Amino acid sequence: EKRTMTLIEKNGYHDSVYINAAKIFQGIHTEKRKDRILVRYGDDSVSPMLTFKDQYSQRVSYELAFSALKYQDLLEEILLDSCVYPCQSIPDELTSLLVVMLYDLQDRKFQAREIFDEEEPVAEVRKIERYLYSFRTKLAAALARCRIKHDALSIEHILPEAIRKQEQRASALPLCVWVNTFKMSLQDVFRDLKKKGYTRVETVSDFDRYTYCMDQHCHDVLVFPSFLKEELLNLDLFADCKLLLQ
Repeated sequence: EKRTMTLIEKNGYHDSVYINAAKIFQGIHTEKRKDRILVRYGDDSVSPMLTFKDQYSQRVSYELAFSALKYQDLLEEILLDSCVYPCQSIPDELTSLLVVMLYDLQDRKFQAREIFDEEEPVAEVRKIERYLYSFRTKLAAALARCRIKHDALSIEHILPEAIRKQEQRASALPLCVWVNTFKMSLQDVFRDLKKKGYTRVETVSDFDRYTYCMDQHCHDVLVFPSFLKEELLNLDLFADCKLLLQ
């Protein structure tokens, strides 16, 4: 099951991921001044209970929540401009879920999510999903108007320049990966990576396509080029928690 989860990211997530991402977003979203509040998120005074199926679910739940946070202003503008929000049938307690799922829907170019038979459905997720998808044309038009207003080729160009520069720097940093020596020895990891086409080099300066090196200070940490992130996360070594992304 863990291996199948790593393959569905581009087609959407399991219902539980949306619920957890919404709970995380509820606690971290930017609070506006009272005289500027147009989108209401309900009560967040109680810390949410998060239950993750596996490490992958935990990672993508946080990634989805923080992506929604990064584009919170844009997503709220889309909801308001399209008249999708407010909606009497959607209480304030589900607004975080609405925003999180809107980010994912636009990230999928407003295409339908792939549903898997083994998935346990969550009523709130399916309700929000049907609602957003029914207004996908209006939402896409509102997004297009936002891009025209900001003269932006993509939503990434709508972000403030300081944030874009931070992301560019972060995306260039090498990936640090812990070896879970409770499950696999270093030598076995080396052999497995070699079979998969990865070559061990001496230092970061020697990085090429499929290469990695040992951390100079931690004997159980491997370092990979940043552009290999998605390919690495699809390896069985990560699905089985033998390697853990730092």
